[in-house]
Amino acid sequence: GALLNVSVSDPGRSDSLLVSWDEPEEGAKGYWLALSPLGSDTPLQNGSAGPNTTSLWFHGLTPGMRYEIQVTATLTCMGTISQTITAQTSPSPAQNLSLSSGGSWSSLRADWAHGPGQRDAYSLALYHSESRALVRGTTLPPNASTFLFHRLLPGSEYALKVSTLAGSSQASTSVHQWTAPSIPTQLRLSPGSSTSLVASWEGAAGAAWLHLELRNLLTQMVTTTLSARRGLTTHTFQHLHPGTQYWLGLSATAGSYTAVGPNATAWTYPLSPGNVTLRSADEQTSLQAHWSIPEGHRDFFLVTLREGEDGVPTRNISVGGDSGHVTFHGLSPGQQYSVQVTVVAGPYQASANSTAAWTEPLAPSGVSLSSQGSPHSLLASWEEALGEGYLLTLSPTERPVKNSSLLRGATSFTFKGLHPGTLYTFEVSTVAGPYTSSPQCISNWTYPLPPEQLTLSNGGHSTSLQASWRAASSGSTGYTGTLLETKSQKWVRNVTVGNDWSNVTLEGLVPGRQYTLEVAAVAGPYRSPVQSATDWTYPLAPAGVTLTNTRRPLGLSAFWDKAAGDVDQFHLQLYSKSHAAQRNISVGPNTHNFTFLGLSPGTQYFLKVTVLSGPYRSSSHFATEWTYPLSLANVSVQPGRTPQELHVSWVESGGARNHLVQLSVAESLSVIRNVSVPLGVTQLDLEGLVPGSRYRVEIISQAGPHRISSQTAIGHTVPLPPRSLSASPGSTACALAVHWDPAAGQRDGYQLSVLHEGSSAPPRNLEAGKDSTNVTVSQLEPGTCYLVGIWAVAGPHRSLPKNITSCTVPAAPTNLSLTNPGSSSELYTSWNKPPGRRDHYHITLYSLSTQSKVQVQTLSPDAQNTTWTHLEAGSRFAVQVTAVKGSLEASSINVTQWTHPLAPANLTLGSPLASALGVSWAAAVRGAEGFVVDVYDAASGTHVGHSVLGGDARSHIFRTLSPGTFYSVAVRATAGPFHASTPNLTHCTRECDALLA
Repeated sequence: GALLNVSVSDPGRSDSLLVSWDEPEEGAKGYWLALSPLGSDTPLQNGSAGPNTTSLWFHGLTPGMRYEIQVTATLTCMGTISQTITAQTSPSPAQNLSLSSGGSWSSLRADWAHGPGQRDAYSLALYHSESRALVRGTTLPPNASTFLFHRLLPGSEYALKVSTLAGSSQASTSVHQWTAPSIPTQLRLSPGSSTSLVASWEGAAGAAWLHLELRNLLTQMVTTTLSARRGLTTHTFQHLHPGTQYWLGLSATAGSYTAVGPNATAWTYPLSPGNVTLRSADEQTSLQAHWSIPEGHRDFFLVTLREGEDGVPTRNISVGGDSGHVTFHGLSPGQQYSVQVTVVAGPYQASANSTAAWTEPLAPSGVSLSSQGSPHSLLASWEEALGEGYLLTLSPTERPVKNSSLLRGATSFTFKGLHPGTLYTFEVSTVAGPYTSSPQCISNWTYPLPPEQLTLSNGGHSTSLQASWRAASSGSTGYTGTLLETKSQKWVRNVTVGNDWSNVTLEGLVPGRQYTLEVAAVAGPYRSPVQSATDWTYPLAPAGVTLTNTRRPLGLSAFWDKAAGDVDQFHLQLYSKSHAAQRNISVGPNTHNFTFLGLSPGTQYFLKVTVLSGPYRSSSHFATEWTYPLSLANVSVQPGRTPQELHVSWVESGGARNHLVQLSVAESLSVIRNVSVPLGVTQLDLEGLVPGSRYRVEIISQAGPHRISSQTAIGHTVPLPPRSLSASPGSTACALAVHWDPAAGQRDGYQLSVLHEGSSAPPRNLEAGKDSTNVTVSQLEPGTCYLVGIWAVAGPHRSLPKNITSCTVPAAPTNLSLTNPGSSSELYTSWNKPPGRRDHYHITLYSLSTQSKVQVQTLSPDAQNTTWTHLEAGSRFAVQVTAVKGSLEASSINVTQWTHPLAPANLTLGSPLASALGVSWAAAVRGAEGFVVDVYDAASGTHVGHSVLGGDARSHIFRTLSPGTFYSVAVRATAGPFHASTPNLTHCTRECDALLA
């Protein structure tokens, strides 16, 4: 019979239950309810309800108690139906909940009292109040009334929620509490500046608030108080007194708890003194230091006196913190001093330095002035005296004063740039800072100058020399000189002139000879150093210079006549305009001919003969002659940059003036081209030739009147590659057809290579005649790509290759199958791997039920099966497998198969008439090809009805059945050879319609 669908609810009350149920389909005359404790057969409460009632309350129950409730319905048609259900009342919450720390900073204790009734367990959840994060959750037995939470954060507020559990119901209560704070550690106090202190500590996370108190230990007054929230680990105290000691105390609070922490002391930095000065006192060897007293406090001043530029400490004096000056006595004269004043406060110091100051110096002694024979300088010297340096004064008679300053350590000075023959007075004083000592004086003379810019020149003359000079600036009364032959130092003549002379001419001399003139200036008691000048008379040029060929290929002979006068040597210069290198030969004064060997053949040479006498030379006219040329060697003919070119190269061996390149067709002796190339060119490109042809080259060398021919060289032009190369699959899957068009020009034939893709094997080579335009390559592998290359061949040369890649047609898969593994959503496809290669398989699954493409897969070339999933149940599908290589394809035949249908769902039976039975069910759209409905007599099992329906059917009515009879019905979904059935469902037809009415 039908169920009552009894349900129980507890709408917010722990001592009541509300029972609800559904009215039966046949109707009910009334209901009887019995409630008893679970596991007891004795009813605790009974209740009843009329025919139109579907709920009933039970009150006065125990909270958290499990009960068993039986609901019995008296049916209108016949008999009764009952249903029993268990239920549990909601529990009561815990009472008197408390949470305490007991002074602990890492634990809290929870206590509570049990509420009335029963419970299954207690659930405890502890939360951190600030972050609202769950810290710990636990479940306790129903008799527990206390729990201790460990490892909590110090100085933090926590919230506890206690839930009483009974079945799926619960009742909750909550409470808040703080853990005791932890004391921060490692408190440090250090100066940040003269008016600030920086405090830092660790462990600040264990307190909600930190309280800091800063106290001035000098006045014992509290300077600053500060309260900071959790997490602060540092603070800077500003606006403090410089050089003062302070005390810092720290405490921590959390809720109602307070903990006193550590303390620390520190000093602020003192301020440095200002306006530090050092100046002279009343005594010559005393200095007094002054400074301004800074703000704040200090213990005392430390005054350090430093000596010299290096600031070496010499004296230390400590004075009270209120003093502003100190005097130093008995210091060294002419010495530099400075002072450093340091403020001392506790462990800290602050310093300031003064500028340098000097004591008065003493004058130097042992002063001297020496000329040392120089006309432009005087050397002054003295003994060293203490001080910063020296002030020097040099004053000539009736001329401006010359001053100089020197640093200490110097005991001499040379005055330069003075006037020759002049009397000077020298004064020297010691300088120390702003002080200067009394001067020391002495006098002396400078020497006169010799004549300046003395020169001796031949002026291009062979028998005379001219001397010239510039007169001395002062102190000269005249000039005296002597003329000598330089080589033998033999005296020639004396020369004496007045102070207004500046040149003299010396005549009657020998051509090409070297002479020396010595000249000195005279002034007062002094004689200037001697000045000298030297020069040669100009030599005479040689005559009768000739250059002749000795009939030896690499030899030329030179001849010349000697002129009058002296000659140091003859210089022969042989050169060629076509060569950068030249021959330079020097021979003695008695030589009049010379032969040059090892010259370049086929070259024009020029000869010049020069007479050398000292730095002067006189040259002859030029003589010229040719050497004989040699024939060219290593003539080579190679293909040029294009098939229409030949590259001709050779090695220069004869130095010819130019070359004539002659070109002829190899089969003919007639010259078709003459090209002239200059000397130095060793290669030539001949253009506009016929590709793939054989040519002959001969080179003629020319030098002056001479000509000579090279050996003949033979060469080919490179043929042109074929045009319009194409390759396509042949008439079978194992062949390729290759086609091309011949290019212009000549060739001997064609070479082809066929290379298997991805293979390391050597390529397959083929040959074709020079008039061929196609070839078929057979015995290839199906579905494989090949690289086809072709060259035109002419002699030893090949054209540039023409390459093309083409593939053979792949073989089609065989033995294709499509099977059902017993699934309503999967099909399995397999096939045999065909010979050859392929890029991949392209597999297409079609739905014959919807006449559409369902799925497409691309698989690797080695795959032989695949599974189709997520298919529509009860449908017919077709599959095709295609082998793909590039753009080429080969497909298998098509095969078909069905998926299993899904069994109908939600089978429902009803009796709309006394002789009819209605059947309805649910099924997916297109989930089956059709449905078969069978009806059996429930008592005898006799088959009384059978209907075959379409795939869109969802219900059917069997008529002419017996009233008031139980029938068993089953519905089968069919798809091809497959079917799926519902379980049999039994239902009673109505009693006679007239009786019911």
